Amino acid sequence: MQAVRKAMKPSIEHSFQIRNLTKVYGEGATAVHALRGVDLDVVSGEMVVMLGASGSGKSTLLNILGGLDRCTDGSITFFDRDLVAMSDAELTRYRRNSIGFVFQFYNLMPSLTARENVELVTEIVGNPMDAGDVLAMVGLEDRQNHFPAELSGGEQQRVAIARALAKRPRVLFCDEPTGALDSVTGQQVLGVLEDINSNLGTTVMIVTHASATAAMANRVVHMVDGQVRKVEQNDAPVSSANIHW
Repeated sequence: MQAVRKAMKPSIEHSFQIRNLTKVYGEGATAVHALRGVDLDVVSGEMVVMLGASGSGKSTLLNILGGLDRCTDGSITFFDRDLVAMSDAELTRYRRNSIGFVFQFYNLMPSLTARENVELVTEIVGNPMDAGDVLAMVGLEDRQNHFPAELSGGEQQRVAIARALAKRPRVLFCDEPTGALDSVTGQQVLGVLEDINSNLGTTVMIVTHASATAAMANRVVHMVDGQVRKVEQNDAPVSSANIHW
C-alpha cells in the first residue's frame, strides 16, 4: 500500500457550513459553555479529523451536526438545508436518511448476528445497501452469521460501521472509533473508514484523542475550550497503513 494517499480533489460543495455556533448547558453561575462561537466549513467528500482534550467541545459539535442535540445559537447549513430550523420530525428523518454514526462502543444487539444487526437499519431506510454486500465491504463476508460475542472488538466495530454505511449516508460521524481497540486493530478500522471515504465519496468526520490519526485526514480541526483554535490543511494525506500510536 502506498505511503501517501491521493489528496482530495477541490470542490465547492459543502456538507456543512457552520457559523457562530454556541451550546450552553444550564443557566446562571453553573452554566457550562460547551461551544463558544464555532465557525467551520466541511467540504463534501473530505475526511476531517477533530482533535482536542476532553471537554474541548468536539463531541458536542459532532452530536449537534448529527442531529442528536440542538445548539443554543448560531447557524448550520447541511447541503443548503437549514439544520437549526428543522423540526423534531425533520431531524429524525435527517438522522435516518442522511447521516451515519459510529461510536467508541459498538452498540450491537447481542442476540442478533452481524448480518441481522445490519438489517435492522436496512429495514427503516428507503434505498439501503444489501447487508451482505456492505459486510463484504468491511471485510466480514465470512463472519456475517456470527453473533457479537463470537467476534473480536475490531470485527464488532466493523459491523457497526457496516450498519451505519448500509443507509448510504452522505456523512459518516465517528466518535472515538478506535478508542476501545489496540493499535493494530484500530489501524484496520481506520483502513475501512479510509476506503469508505475514498471509494464512496462519503464525507467522514472523526473525533479522536489519537493525534496520529490526523495524518490521514484532508483537514485537521483543533478544538480548545469550545472553540476552533486552528484548522490545518493536509495536502498529502497518509495511508491508514502508516498510522501508528
